[in-house]
Amino acid sequence: MKSKLFHALLVSGLCLIGATSAIAQEKITKAEVNAAQQAWCDALVAIGKTSTDGGDAKALASKVLSAAYDYDKGTVFFKPTLAYGKNTFRPTKAGALAYFVGGDPNFPEDKGFALTPWVKARYDNLGDGDEGIQIHGNIAITMGNVWVTKKDGTEVMVDKTFVFKKGDDGKLRLIVHKSSLPFAPEKK
Repeated sequence: MKSKLFHALLVSGLCLIGATSAIAQEKITKAEVNAAQQAWCDALVAIGKTSTDGGDAKALASKVLSAAYDYDKGTVFFKPTLAYGKNTFRPTKAGALAYFVGGDPNFPEDKGFALTPWVKARYDNLGDGDEGIQIHGNIAITMGNVWVTKKDGTEVMVDKTFVFKKGDDGKLRLIVHKSSLPFAPEKK
């Protein structure tokens, strides 16, 4: 009886060690988070450039959504910068695609945020450095700003909160994307 109990505890312990080891292997690094954020910025610029050059911006945006967001495998909470009303939140890939490139009658207010076009995009995480990154195993949370620049040099800053999840394939994908314009109190 004691040997069966010991065997059961040993097997349970080994399973726990194996699970802990697997989780440790999945842990996200700050370098991976920064690379994913830079890739997001680069993709936003590429979508606009593709449209300007006469290419298929919608097809590229769909590929970007599959690569950068978890819509194809899970749930994504997406609140775009300029979304409002009944379509404020975009839990579907179709809603996100409409936001970035427009043209979907279910989202008539969308003109295509990525089609501005932006010629440059950069980000920070609570200023210089990585103070705005929290890592919890295979989940990383970021908070900071993204600056996007138009052709005429006009730069717009938006507040961003991203949550990335590392998938079974080792790639980071967004599971939360919250974006807003900074609050500007009325001047009297």
